[in-house]
Amino acid sequence: MINTNDILETITMIQDECLDIRTITMGISLLDCCDSDIDKACEKVYNKITTKAKNLVAVGEQIEKMYGIPIINKRISVTPIAMICACCTERNPIKFALTLQKCADKCGVNFIGGYSALVHKGFSAGDLELINSIPEALAKTSNLCASVNVGSSRSGINMDAVKLMGEVVKKSAELTKDNNCMGPAKLVVFCNAPEDNPFMAGAFHGVGEPDCVINVGVSGPGVVRSAVSKHPDASIDEIADVIKKTAFKVTRMGQLVGSKASEMLGVPFGIVDLSLAPTPAVGDSVAHILEEIGLEQCGTHGTTATLALLNDAVKKGGVMASSHVGGLSGAFIPVSEDAGMIDATVDGTLSLEKLEAMTAVCSVGLDMIVVPGDITPDTISAIIADEACIGMVNNKTTAVRLIPAIGKDVGDSLEFGGLLGSGPVMKINKKSPAKFISRGGRIPAPMHSIKN
Repeated sequence: MINTNDILETITMIQDECLDIRTITMGISLLDCCDSDIDKACEKVYNKITTKAKNLVAVGEQIEKMYGIPIINKRISVTPIAMICACCTERNPIKFALTLQKCADKCGVNFIGGYSALVHKGFSAGDLELINSIPEALAKTSNLCASVNVGSSRSGINMDAVKLMGEVVKKSAELTKDNNCMGPAKLVVFCNAPEDNPFMAGAFHGVGEPDCVINVGVSGPGVVRSAVSKHPDASIDEIADVIKKTAFKVTRMGQLVGSKASEMLGVPFGIVDLSLAPTPAVGDSVAHILEEIGLEQCGTHGTTATLALLNDAVKKGGVMASSHVGGLSGAFIPVSEDAGMIDATVDGTLSLEKLEAMTAVCSVGLDMIVVPGDITPDTISAIIADEACIGMVNNKTTAVRLIPAIGKDVGDSLEFGGLLGSGPVMKINKKSPAKFISRGGRIPAPMHSIKN
């Protein structure tokens, strides 16, 4: 039986507490688009994507009206383009980048992801060409997102790829300096990248996925914060239980939307990613949840512990709400996209070092962090290596999305707009890691990776 109180509670969550479905993402395999002729391959890619996703946005809008649930983004993810490019005699990935942008324009989606390469154990055909093309590709497109997986718990970390990505991130910022350095805001460097992630900029369609699938990413930091605020004298155990029950309700909404989109599009339903994804909007902040639990401000001592509590409770509550949970799942901590994180950074309470510690227990990693424009590629690479090691050793997904603010320094900020928000430039350590980065090779996988 439908409970009136549950209906009213959901309406309040949507109207007053920023509850939304962050994204429905259609994953599309491009493996059958491979061709030795790159122009024919691009034509196949365009035809397949625009056929499969032609109704994606319209269906998303229908579901919004049907249930009154905001769906913020409609997105597409595709097979890592490095794999498709490898089949071509002319390896010019930029042609694929421009084709994907045409697809995004035609389908009306917010982002299209999959300009990606998986190089955690080394480079294969097409990988280097794609990675080296990323700065130009992101400068010439507006909706394209790129990602590179440089490590895993089973294989270790490819330090040659890490070194290269430091250079790619810096060059991408330089090529888009007249557009608020937007290039690296659409580029993620992963360790243990998931195949079914619906969230940009790291989404790609893994080779183990169906030909076409619908994945859903939920949100709701404001809902969790509101629930916690109603229990000011509760114990930690009770707070965890409150978060679990709230996450259950949020995830059930994601399950409903994913199942309906699957039915209307005639495409299999994949997973619900039950990550708490913040926005710059007031009341939609992960940092504010941590502060509601008991911190004066996010970034002070105790932040890592409260984030671990939140992340665990969100996963436990969400898993009970859906039989198909995947992607990243947990709590995101992107600085520029979270009003509380921005305030804590500006106040000096939240540092890059504290954020790194928090990534050991959160959903992803160092996300949407603006750094001084004079940062060296070696320092970027070292930050990537540090974060990748946290993921490798802890057998979890970690990622880095750094934006060098060309021409800016600590105290300045970059305005991205929309969901990407605004990023204060964070202080970095100026001592050089150049000799370490220049050694190359591979950091071996940890002992616990040998578990067959």
